[in-house]
Amino acid sequence: MNAAGTALLALSAVVPLQAQAQDIKERNLKFALSLAKDHPLGVGAQKFADLVSARSGGKIKITVYPAAMLGSDPQNLSAARGGTVDFTTMATGLFVGLHKDFMLFDFPFLFNDAQEAYALADGPVGRKLQDKLPEYGLVGLGLWDLGFRNMTNSKRPIEKYEDLAGLKLRVLSSPIYIDLFNTLGANPVPMTFGELYMALESKTVDGQDNPVGVIENAKFAEVQKYLSLTRHVYTAMPVVMSKKTWDGMSAAEHKIISEAAREAMLEQRKISQSKELQSIGQLKAKMQVNEVSPGEIARLRDKVKPVVDKYSKEVSEALVAEANAELAKMRGAK
Repeated sequence: MNAAGTALLALSAVVPLQAQAQDIKERNLKFALSLAKDHPLGVGAQKFADLVSARSGGKIKITVYPAAMLGSDPQNLSAARGGTVDFTTMATGLFVGLHKDFMLFDFPFLFNDAQEAYALADGPVGRKLQDKLPEYGLVGLGLWDLGFRNMTNSKRPIEKYEDLAGLKLRVLSSPIYIDLFNTLGANPVPMTFGELYMALESKTVDGQDNPVGVIENAKFAEVQKYLSLTRHVYTAMPVVMSKKTWDGMSAAEHKIISEAAREAMLEQRKISQSKELQSIGQLKAKMQVNEVSPGEIARLRDKVKPVVDKYSKEVSEALVAEANAELAKMRGAK
């Protein structure tokens, strides 16, 4: 190749980079969440912010506001839809108010392990759920990991179905959670996460359910005596972006945001898995921790089958069938 040809090739490589740089604007964005800065979700959010900053040459700055600094989950969701918050994350159960199909992830005892949940979240089922969000002013950036929910209370260990009778338990403000705990004989009390510690401390409620990382991080061991590893519901955490913010961005910026979110999600899941084992060990020093026997788990699963059947009718029949087929295929391959 002659000198002119080499120069032309070099120029053609530089022009797209320059064009891309021009497509990336100076931005200061907000990521609001209810969980603490050092919780795996908070760490994941900061990783995402750091990746976006690095890949935008420092032009796109994302400030993470953890620990409900900007409001409760419902407030953050409303703010993201309105464009006053740019990113947020919360349990799938809180998206049910937008579209009932999100309830699928809240079906009790749906997953045997986290790998099944990740596969479903990252496959066609998870994509179909996120594809519903733009209609509600949001863009889905992946389903991150909160983990399997377990029960704590101040009254007694939960070793069998009968131990739940009459316990006043805080639940997510979602119909399936309310029905689930009613069916198990408890007294469910819907409440935001930000109100929960004080409610446990004042004994307004006897207990609650959350993944062990949240239980440790929120210092519930200070106000709860018993932790029972029921693993009754897996909680995915959709990370969403305000569609108003997204629509005001270029294709180059979309690429940076999407790729950084994917990378941060994979890292966040690894941290979450590691943290779960660590948290159980730490909580054993502060609380009475008990496993629930496989026989009792099977019994609990049988007790809540009417709840699954009821809400399977509210979620898209095709989506439930697709999820069950995917799970059966995964289990068959093991």
